[in-house]
Amino acid sequence: MTNGDSGDTTALDDPVGESLRGRHADLGRRAGRAATYLPEVATFSAVPAEADAADWADLARLLGRDAFADMFSCPATPPPDWEPVFVLEGRQMIWPAGRRPDEAHAATATDVVELGEADVPEMLDLAARTRPGPFWPRTRDLGTYLGVRDGGTLVAMAGERLRPPGWTEISAVCTAPEARGRGHAIRLVTALVTRILAQGRRPFLHVADANTEAIALYERLGFTSRKQVTFRGFRTP
Repeated sequence: MTNGDSGDTTALDDPVGESLRGRHADLGRRAGRAATYLPEVATFSAVPAEADAADWADLARLLGRDAFADMFSCPATPPPDWEPVFVLEGRQMIWPAGRRPDEAHAATATDVVELGEADVPEMLDLAARTRPGPFWPRTRDLGTYLGVRDGGTLVAMAGERLRPPGWTEISAVCTAPEARGRGHAIRLVTALVTRILAQGRRPFLHVADANTEAIALYERLGFTSRKQVTFRGFRTP
């Protein structure tokens, strides 16, 4: 692995915290053992799995009163005065070590383009229409985002999100309703997998259990399930 990244799967047990302590340190804020992304980048926050009252107090100070705390897959239980907002069951999937992307899929990715700052309004619009997960004005700063255009209009995209040591998460995989069934997601994910592997890192991703179509797609591409996760959100007191 490059840059000292080992690819140890234990880093995936706390992907938000590991990212904010490392490659995304400049995109977040920290207090003690609590950390959170800048709100224009992402809503994710993290405390240790064995968080104590001081950790939750630090996170509350970072977020402010009556603020949304997206704890992602963090298993720690907040104090009773943190109001539950949502619970979503899902899974974490990883790219097997040593596996290469399907050459047939890679060969069809010729229409994939890298998205830049000027594309953000269209990216926000596509995310709002397809709801692939949280996407904010500076989410693109988390990593590389790729897209497919049809007649000049952005109709599909996918990109890099969390960056724990040795790993890069693929996220925001979405296609406009009018452009589905054309293999855009396959080409975009394959292009990202190829790019991530070339950097000496391994791809991983998260998906809701209810999204069986996406799970089948990722398994077809080569991803395997590592573990079940529970995504949770709360509101600070």
